[in-house]
Amino acid sequence: MALFNFGKKKENEKKTPACTCNCGCSSSEAEEITKECCPEAKDGICCIKVLGAGCKSCHAQYENAKEAVKAMGLSVEVEYITDMQKIMEYGVMSMPAIVVNEKVVSMGKVLKATDVEKLLHKLGF
Repeated sequence: MALFNFGKKKENEKKTPACTCNCGCSSSEAEEITKECCPEAKDGICCIKVLGAGCKSCHAQYENAKEAVKAMGLSVEVEYITDMQKIMEYGVMSMPAIVVNEKVVSMGKVLKATDVEKLLHKLGF
């Protein structure tokens, strides 16, 4: 028996962020985004986000991610999110973090532009 229901998980407590391409797919579906589902997705990438607190290293990660996207020739805009409520919805506890197609792919370290490119290639983009 839990006192005051502490320690018990509530049903549907976890929020799932929606895909920002406005195709209506949830984050679980965003992992499998195809051009049929999301015509705005280029090469399978719907959205790239950098989550950070606005500090120097988080801003550096944002600039490196933009540089990597530009070097790869992708026409996807990199979004910089500093709203802590939105960051917590992703379950990120250490920043900066990189989110691709609503899935956290890196957190807690600043990746150089070349490392971001390698990461995107490793993810199949």
